[in-house]
Amino acid sequence: MRHYSPTAPKNNSMLPRMLDVEGFILVGGKSSRMGTDKSRLMFEDQTAIARIADELRSATNRVRVVGADADAAWLIADIHADWGPLGGIHAALTASKQDWCLIVACDLPFVTCELFERLIQLSDASTEAIVPLQDDSRPQPLCALYRRQPCLLAAERAIANGEHSPRALLDKVTTRYISFEQLSDLEGAEHFFFNVNTPESYERAKQIARLLQKRSS
Repeated sequence: MRHYSPTAPKNNSMLPRMLDVEGFILVGGKSSRMGTDKSRLMFEDQTAIARIADELRSATNRVRVVGADADAAWLIADIHADWGPLGGIHAALTASKQDWCLIVACDLPFVTCELFERLIQLSDASTEAIVPLQDDSRPQPLCALYRRQPCLLAAERAIANGEHSPRALLDKVTTRYISFEQLSDLEGAEHFFFNVNTPESYERAKQIARLLQKRSS
């Protein structure tokens, strides 16, 4: 059984890094529909956090976890309690030491380092956020690349205005939305944005995890 460790080694020597990027995993949700902590769900021999952290480590300088209860030195507490995903994004941006942040929710267990590298490669000097679109054309701001300074200011303004949605942040910065077609050539793309938030979706996710393991073996 593998759990997340912030000190685990990474191997990203074979991947080009165009930006200084720090990775963050959001675990602050209440998991009310799941009925148990989503971040600790097991997929084969790994927790959700461990799976995502392994992929982030190959594309970023550092990986940290953001949550409501900071019970470990490496876990970043939400600054605005009960503020939902926007609160988690704000906490990550506040804590980051790098110019860019890759921020991923813990209920997206099938994201990959190739997806993260593609988002990084599609950034440019004029862009302040890179957000992929799912295959249903909906944006997925909880698997996205954020430029720290402008996005932190935008998050603070949104929270000050009483807004809770990440879209409120994205509307205040220069955001590039990446179509699913620009990602669909990547291995596993059909599962990138599979969201695990109910017992039924978890059962399906375990089937997907077994299938992916068979493909890679």
